[in-house]
Amino acid sequence: MSDEEREEKELDLTSPEVVTKYKNAAEIVNKALQLVVKECKPKAKIVDICEKGDAFIREQTGNMYKNAKKKIERGVAFPTCLSVNNTVCHFSPLASDTSELQEGDMVKIDMGCHIDGFIAVVAHTHVVQEGAVTSRKADVVAAANTAAEVALRLVRPGKNNKGVTDAIQKVAAAYDCKIVEGVLSHQLKQFVIDGNKVILSVSNPDTRVDDAEFEENEVYAVDIVASTGEGKPKLLDEKQTTIYKRAVDKNYHLKMKTSRFIFSEINQKFPILPFTARALEEKRARLGLVECVNHDLLQPYPVLHEKPGDYVAHIKFTVLLMPNGSDRITSHPLQELQPTKTIDDPEIKAWLALGTKTKKKGGGKKKKGKKGEGDKADAEPMDASTNDAAAS
Repeated sequence: MSDEEREEKELDLTSPEVVTKYKNAAEIVNKALQLVVKECKPKAKIVDICEKGDAFIREQTGNMYKNAKKKIERGVAFPTCLSVNNTVCHFSPLASDTSELQEGDMVKIDMGCHIDGFIAVVAHTHVVQEGAVTSRKADVVAAANTAAEVALRLVRPGKNNKGVTDAIQKVAAAYDCKIVEGVLSHQLKQFVIDGNKVILSVSNPDTRVDDAEFEENEVYAVDIVASTGEGKPKLLDEKQTTIYKRAVDKNYHLKMKTSRFIFSEINQKFPILPFTARALEEKRARLGLVECVNHDLLQPYPVLHEKPGDYVAHIKFTVLLMPNGSDRITSHPLQELQPTKTIDDPEIKAWLALGTKTKKKGGGKKKKGKKGEGDKADAEPMDASTNDAAAS
């Protein structure tokens, strides 16, 4: 086998080392999420919490592979975002921002970690309150979570992306919620956070993606955003955008000295994966980023909003399509939910009843999964928790 073939072979889940790197990245991002959820209290500054999330990932990844012969890149794969109530996504403010969390806020936490370019991302919705989450807030979290559970069972070898799109919309409708348009679930590859195989959240004439079938040894970031509103978010203020990704296929000779300085810093520190403008010198960044974006050198991740009064919930997880079944490697337990709706649709119940592990040939007893995997193969515990024991 040539070096090139060996290199190619080692980049997917057939290599135990690659699986380990994904799982190590997942373990770190799950712990970072746990830390961020604990920090979500009334009067806490959003930027401080975002900083803590990113700092934890940098510190934990920095302790790994210190003595590797070859330098292994590792760190934040997607900056920590805290998007509140009707804000849909990507809110990760600059240091000068004074936004604080309030009692009752519905907070979407979104973050990612990588080791050697193998990426684990996660998003979770937390309401800043004690006790059970009720009414429409509970409906929308249950909608996103149940849709994520259904997607986990349908993103498997032999199934296709369109089936997942249709299913998650059906689940959201059962809770009288909408799946938010424009959200894409991507295949993940080494140093690629937005791979070519894509699952559309909502099929509409404006957004087309190629039909794709899932295959063994692939990795996906399954991204579900549900809303009590119309699910058609708007960009209200471009100045809120702080997360960007270098568009590696684009080149342009920048005119402004500030832009050239900032772009050179980005190329050095963040050549491939998304980053936050907080990591750059603020005054200079504000000026320099504009020219970079105008000439398509950077891809912005805009902060989008539903209408005031709407609630938006976000669940994202990373799943490895292993030979023995789907392995969801990122997650966080939900608060107690008491939704106003229950799942009665037989098709949704049938999806939830699907296992996520493949039975081994030979009919032997299945080995018990690791902690946290056991309940994935059986839908009942999930049904009970999201529907307030609707199953009983």
